[in-house]
Amino acid sequence: MKTASKLTLSLACAAALVAGAAAQTIRINGAGATFPYPIYSKWFSEYNKLHSNVEINYQSIGSAGGIQQVTKQTVFFGATDGPMTPEQLQTAPGKIMHFPAVLGAVVPVYSIPNVRNELHFSGQVLADIFLGKITKWNHPAIGKLNAGVTLPASDITVVHRADGSGTTYIWVDYLAKVSPEWKSKVGVANSVNWPTGVGGRGNEQVAGLVTQTPGSIGYVELIYALQNKIAYGSVQNAAGEFVKASVEAVTAAAAEAVKQMPADFRVSITNAPGKGVYPISSFTWILLYENAKDKVQAKTMVDFMKWALTDGQKYCADLGYAPLPEAVVKLEMAALAKIKIS
Repeated sequence: MKTASKLTLSLACAAALVAGAAAQTIRINGAGATFPYPIYSKWFSEYNKLHSNVEINYQSIGSAGGIQQVTKQTVFFGATDGPMTPEQLQTAPGKIMHFPAVLGAVVPVYSIPNVRNELHFSGQVLADIFLGKITKWNHPAIGKLNAGVTLPASDITVVHRADGSGTTYIWVDYLAKVSPEWKSKVGVANSVNWPTGVGGRGNEQVAGLVTQTPGSIGYVELIYALQNKIAYGSVQNAAGEFVKASVEAVTAAAAEAVKQMPADFRVSITNAPGKGVYPISSFTWILLYENAKDKVQAKTMVDFMKWALTDGQKYCADLGYAPLPEAVVKLEMAALAKIKIS
């Protein structure tokens, strides 16, 4: 009987230890942009290897969804590629802070049968294609930028996002800077009234639609073009150069912004000045409440952010993102200290 009692006691202790360990697991939910999903997935996985009691779950639902859910507090953090507007910030139940996570590029992707050349695009030509003014691949405006390339007389199918999207925000923010007509007729937002084209949800669906639709053109974050092996073009920058998206070209786009970084980090770097700059580049942001109710989750996210802004940056290049400039990281570390963790 004593042996049985000891066994029962041992099992009870073991069960208590397991229950205690489970109780200590910290689960944090976030949602938002598809643009940084590949790097966020990598980060959350690597961070869990270092902190097995921390599980960060992220839903890739688009920037508009991320802003909406963090505002409603149905998730602990949001993620967006387009900064929240003053109106959105005012409707939130508390102060939301923006933290740049990485830098990325949005690229024009296309699928044109029998064309293997890397195409050149100007901002004006891209705006006119997405306005529905240029409807054929052999249009003179495209041909002028691509001397020596035989382009077909086939129709252009425009593919855009159907959901509220930070990738869209970056794309249209750029188009509005290079095309007065785009700015006046369509404007800049996470979701716009598209003059033409078909829509897909998330970078994943846009990439899939372009792949499956001969004669199409769309826009996705660089990693989605690389992963799906879709052709993407060079874009003319403010200095007049045709630049293909790369880590170096995106880093160059951030150089000027760093000199004028606002205290809340809500800044646009599309069509940035300077040589070697890829013009459709952007920061992407993680959204956190300054004074969240759950202090355990707040402290955990602050610790995670400190890791992501330092050690986590080494994973950027392999996934097609550019790491943050050191000056920005320094500013963010100071901003993280403002989050209430006790």
